[in-house]
Amino acid sequence: MPRYDFRCRTCGATFELRRAMAQANDPALCPQGHTDTVKLLSAVAVTGAGASAPQQPSSGGGGCCGGGCCG
Repeated sequence: MPRYDFRCRTCGATFELRRAMAQANDPALCPQGHTDTVKLLSAVAVTGAGASAPQQPSSGGGGCCGGGCCG
Protein backbone atom coordinates (compact mmCIF):
# COMPACT_ATOMS: atom_id res chain seq x y z
CA MET A 1 0.00 0.00 0.00
CA PRO A 2 1.46 3.43 -0.91
CA ARG A 3 2.61 5.92 1.71
CA TYR A 4 1.69 9.58 1.50
CA ASP A 5 3.28 12.50 3.35
CA PHE A 6 1.12 15.25 4.82
CA ARG A 7 1.76 18.50 6.67
CA CYS A 8 -0.58 20.08 9.20
CA ARG A 9 -1.18 23.77 8.50
CA THR A 10 -2.24 24.35 12.09
CA CYS A 11 0.72 22.95 14.06
CA GLY A 12 3.29 22.33 11.29
CA ALA A 13 3.64 18.60 11.98
CA THR A 14 4.69 16.40 9.06
CA PHE A 15 3.34 12.86 9.08
CA GLU A 16 2.96 9.82 6.85
CA LEU A 17 -0.11 7.72 6.13
CA ARG A 18 -0.49 4.39 4.34
CA ARG A 19 -3.65 4.24 2.28
CA ALA A 20 -5.00 2.88 -0.97
CA MET A 21 -4.36 4.92 -4.10
CA ALA A 22 -8.12 5.48 -4.41
CA GLN A 23 -7.94 7.34 -1.08
CA ALA A 24 -4.80 9.37 -1.88
CA ASN A 25 -6.63 12.71 -1.98
CA ASP A 26 -8.97 12.06 0.94
CA PRO A 27 -8.65 14.45 3.92
CA ALA A 28 -6.08 13.43 6.54
CA LEU A 29 -6.23 14.01 10.27
CA CYS A 30 -3.01 15.27 11.88
CA PRO A 31 -1.67 13.21 14.84
CA GLN A 32 -2.61 16.18 17.06
CA GLY A 33 -6.21 16.02 15.80
CA HIS A 34 -6.14 19.01 13.43
CA THR A 35 -8.05 18.77 10.15
CA ASP A 36 -6.27 21.49 8.13
CA THR A 37 -3.69 19.31 6.37
CA VAL A 38 -2.13 19.23 2.92
CA LYS A 39 -0.64 16.30 0.99
CA LEU A 40 3.04 16.83 0.16
CA LEU A 41 4.69 15.99 -3.13
CA SER A 42 7.19 13.18 -2.64
CA ALA A 43 10.19 12.73 -4.90
CA VAL A 44 11.18 9.09 -5.31
CA ALA A 45 14.34 7.91 -7.00
CA VAL A 46 13.97 4.56 -8.73
CA THR A 47 17.02 2.79 -10.05
CA GLY A 48 17.34 -0.44 -11.94
CA ALA A 49 20.09 -2.94 -12.57
CA GLY A 50 21.48 -0.76 -15.37
CA ALA A 51 21.94 2.23 -13.09
CA SER A 52 25.37 1.06 -11.92
CA ALA A 53 26.63 0.19 -15.42
CA PRO A 54 29.23 2.61 -16.80
CA GLN A 55 28.03 5.01 -19.47
CA GLN A 56 29.33 4.39 -22.98
CA PRO A 57 30.76 7.41 -24.78
CA SER A 58 28.66 8.86 -27.57
CA SER A 59 29.69 8.13 -31.14
CA GLY A 60 29.19 11.81 -32.00
CA GLY A 61 26.38 11.19 -34.46
CA GLY A 62 23.43 12.56 -32.50
CA GLY A 63 22.09 16.00 -31.67
CA CYS A 64 22.60 19.24 -33.51
CA CYS A 65 26.15 20.01 -32.44
CA GLY A 66 27.20 16.35 -32.51
CA GLY A 67 25.91 16.00 -36.06
CA GLY A 68 27.86 18.92 -37.49
CA CYS A 69 24.89 21.18 -38.27
CA CYS A 70 26.08 24.02 -36.02
CA GLY A 71 27.88 26.82 -37.80
